[in-house]
Amino acid sequence: GCRLQAVDYGTGVYNEVVSHPLAAYETVDEIAAHYTWPTADWYDFSGIPGQVSGREQYPVRGGGSEPFLTYKSLRGMEQAYIDLYEHPEIVHYCLDQLFDFRYEFTRRIYEQLPHGAVHISYIAEDLGSQESLLISPSAIDTFILPRMKRMMDLAHQAGAYVFFHSDGAVRSILPAFIEAGIDVLDPVQWRCQGMEREGLKRDFGEQLVFHGAMDNQYTLAFGSVDEVRQETIDNIDILGAGGGYILGPCHNMQAVNPVENVIAMYETGYEYGWYS
Repeated sequence: GCRLQAVDYGTGVYNEVVSHPLAAYETVDEIAAHYTWPTADWYDFSGIPGQVSGREQYPVRGGGSEPFLTYKSLRGMEQAYIDLYEHPEIVHYCLDQLFDFRYEFTRRIYEQLPHGAVHISYIAEDLGSQESLLISPSAIDTFILPRMKRMMDLAHQAGAYVFFHSDGAVRSILPAFIEAGIDVLDPVQWRCQGMEREGLKRDFGEQLVFHGAMDNQYTLAFGSVDEVRQETIDNIDILGAGGGYILGPCHNMQAVNPVENVIAMYETGYEYGWYS
């Protein structure tokens, strides 16, 4: 029920949610009476083995969840954050519906393939801003982490690694998320407060694989080719010391990224990213 509109920002066009189907409701009973939630029964999973066949040399990603992101689209960004404090019962009800759908959806993906054939499951929520958390640790413990842990456990039971994505400054919650079961941290926005690469590697390098870390707030978007090359080398030296690093941008490539910077990142990775 979310309606999208293409919005031109001058440097790229993005589909933005402009209609929020649950925005007008004030109680769980209203939502339950008027809204139809998706079900895994709507989907045909039988084609999944064919999608993997012949591509065994590549990492296979399947399943996972990011229910609060969808909740923000359903209720509206501002209202979704207000709900955490003013309407927790609505948050719990909706997140249960969204999460249970994704849990069953993911389980059916796994059952189509041999154990371990899905290598990575994307289990995410954006919890960090440039300087701190977007919501309090207690709200994360109440609404987010228990549901995510269930999905992490399901992924591990299927032989998949948990690929945890959160933008921003999330260092303070990493110990709890590691205990819950994350294996990969993405995207490592090292210019954010507390996300310095040396500290992350020192404190969590034995427990996590780091994915991303090529800054696209400055380096990839506005830096020189030489700056891109140097940052690539620095990331490999710092985050990849002894293994445990996958080179990549710390967000999707944007229209402002010069092509030569993108090429420089990958060429330097191929040239420098070898272990002896």
